[in-house]
Amino acid sequence: MVAGDLMSRARAGDGEAFRELIEPYRRELQVHCYRMLGSFQDAEDTLQETLLAAWQGFGEFQGRASLRAWLYRIATNRCLNARRSAGRRPAKAWDVPGVEPPEPTRLGEIVWLEPFPDAQGEGVIEALGPEARYEQTEAISLAFVTALQILPPRQLAVLILRDVLGFRADEVAAMLDSTVDSVKSALKRARAGLQYRRPAPDGEPRPASDAPAEEAIVAKFVRAWESADVDALATLLTDDVFVSMPPMPFEYRGRDVVVRFCAEIFRAGRRFDLVATRANGQPAFGAYLRTPTGIRYGTGLYVLTLAGDRISAMTRFDTSVLPSFGLPRSLPSPWSAS
Repeated sequence: MVAGDLMSRARAGDGEAFRELIEPYRRELQVHCYRMLGSFQDAEDTLQETLLAAWQGFGEFQGRASLRAWLYRIATNRCLNARRSAGRRPAKAWDVPGVEPPEPTRLGEIVWLEPFPDAQGEGVIEALGPEARYEQTEAISLAFVTALQILPPRQLAVLILRDVLGFRADEVAAMLDSTVDSVKSALKRARAGLQYRRPAPDGEPRPASDAPAEEAIVAKFVRAWESADVDALATLLTDDVFVSMPPMPFEYRGRDVVVRFCAEIFRAGRRFDLVATRANGQPAFGAYLRTPTGIRYGTGLYVLTLAGDRISAMTRFDTSVLPSFGLPRSLPSPWSAS
């Protein structure tokens, strides 16, 4: 069916025609909301609000901007409203039984951060404008999304719309009910803020997803973690490896303190099985604590950041994110009869 017919039917209140029109943009809008909010659940909620607002206001869509730009306008402003609300989840106290962690290097600010399941973004190819400055894989990475969250809301919106998606300055000004000069000024400040917050590159690019180099380092990590081999784990880490664990604010930087932290976990007798998945374009694992009964209980999700043939960061999320990855809260005993 031609787009004009769908437009006419959608404006007349045909829900099926509306869904057919917006379906090509649904996943990329979800990714956009995630970059804006840093939380997968918040992005899901805001996406639903965006689609409802678009449906309710579709009769007023005059086509002066493209349908895609119009949807991004709604999504961006809904995200800005969400960022201004006080509903973000608070920091969580240390709650690992029997483990006394080392003094953290610092306390993190972005405790609401959540991972984005790669399966949710499969097949999403964002239509990037000519002024886009970031590759799609980099623009969804945990390091990039974390750095974005520090920016003031309007600077964040301008940077994503201009530098990530490549919309023109006049398009962004229209989306934000602003001026081109204001957009240019906000972008300049946002770029400076992002440059300051992003970790300095260590000269080692991360291996391509699912490439043999990635598979090799991931396999070594799984063996070391599941066998609680601290020495083997230490050989896999960069000198400035970084560990964070939202919503707990504890953060550790440097191989020595990270190794001490991991040693404390294993010293408490905690042993894990890992189930592979992917998050933010990076290797990830559901972590399941072994118990005397054989049942293994989910304790969280680990996301690895790789640099060359080493691990440069590990982010641990709590069990609340497991369902978003299709992972169960527990695994049956391996001794159960088949």
